[in-house]
Amino acid sequence: MEHIFRLQEALRLAQEKNYPLLRQMLAQENEADIAQFLEEVYSQSSPQTVVLIFRLLPKELAAQVFSFLMGDMQAVIVSGITDQELSGIVEELSVDDAVDMLEELPANVVKRVLKSAKPSTRQMLNRFLNYPENSAGSIMTAEFVDLRRSMTVAQAIHRIRTMGADSETIYTCYVIDEGRVLDGVVTVRELLLARDEQLVQEIMDDHVICAAATDDREEVASLFSKYGFLALPVVDAEHRLVGIVTVDDAVEVLEQEATEDFERMAAMQPSHKSYLKTSVFTLAKSRILWLLVLMISGMITGGILGKYEEAFASLPILVTFIPMLTDTGGNAGSQSSTLVIRGMALSEIRPRDFFAVIWKEARVSFLVGAALSAVNFVRLIITYPGNVLLALTVAVALFVTVVVAKTLGGMLPMIAKTLKLDPAIMAAPLITTIVDAVSLMIYFSVAQLLFGMA
Repeated sequence: MEHIFRLQEALRLAQEKNYPLLRQMLAQENEADIAQFLEEVYSQSSPQTVVLIFRLLPKELAAQVFSFLMGDMQAVIVSGITDQELSGIVEELSVDDAVDMLEELPANVVKRVLKSAKPSTRQMLNRFLNYPENSAGSIMTAEFVDLRRSMTVAQAIHRIRTMGADSETIYTCYVIDEGRVLDGVVTVRELLLARDEQLVQEIMDDHVICAAATDDREEVASLFSKYGFLALPVVDAEHRLVGIVTVDDAVEVLEQEATEDFERMAAMQPSHKSYLKTSVFTLAKSRILWLLVLMISGMITGGILGKYEEAFASLPILVTFIPMLTDTGGNAGSQSSTLVIRGMALSEIRPRDFFAVIWKEARVSFLVGAALSAVNFVRLIITYPGNVLLALTVAVALFVTVVVAKTLGGMLPMIAKTLKLDPAIMAAPLITTIVDAVSLMIYFSVAQLLFGMA
């Protein structure tokens, strides 16, 4: 409750233009909270007010706050400050934060940022920007502590003290040779517990888990979850250390990828902006494509109903069970696809596990289908006494539908992955549409067989 009160108080000071007191208050706040405050100011007042308040912040704090801001807010601030102020922010930002900023800003703003940076910084940023967008190289930072195996522990600790202030993290240090080839890794804890005269090579771990700069960033982020890393070294084709990925960047990647999967599973195009800051036109555009696809594919269901028109014309009661069959089939398929998509996202399931997944889903579907069919059979016998053939038709159709739906739900995401597509596109909406068509064909085929319809 104290934080909410201070935020409201800061907003009040901004409205009253009491900037001296506001400066004192913001200097004591966390950079993430200040970024949230600036977002609130931006939504309530003009961009000029945001720039004015941002200029109240001390130089180092301003750079930290800047890294927490959304892309549109960063563009507003960049457009409103001088080249000298911009240069100061760029130099204070960590390389990965600066690269993230440049990837989101408009081209004309990017040119101004690079022009304002020092030549050495500009060269480094250009090198990082040349990595593929979703690669490990695009999220790594070059600000880390490197050691040599011939150093003593005392020399290593001295180097950490010298370089630590400008490093993203100092807990893990990386041992490289004269050609910057990665030799090993050592933690600060191990250095502090060792004797000063010991050599780094005696205590370092030379079995280093690392990532290539061109590796997919989602796969790199999953290594943090698997091994509990705080940082992961990134090497080039010659195994030279070019940067590190830190746990905060890995968490951000996992959050972004989870958001993208969630949006695709809801039949929407992924968006990198928050809901309230996305225009109505953009939201509509992100949704309409998949809705059109699903609408057109849904016409298949109507075609199937037309094909079996004579079947339910001769026995109209069959139509009343269609919603139950299609809904149950769609839900069963969605359950399987959601679990498989999650498993692949966490690297628990890989394409080579295709047959193992299908075999497991087939067994699950037999158990679930049998239970649902039995319940429906008993219900229909009670509801429609004497119509055993009708109850049997619905029960058999439901059983086959559940088996097919769960099998398809397990198969399709893995097929998508094999074809280099996002498995999330095979989630609930698409699975439901496919299963609807399949369940209708199964239902009326069983009805024709049991009732002897033509």
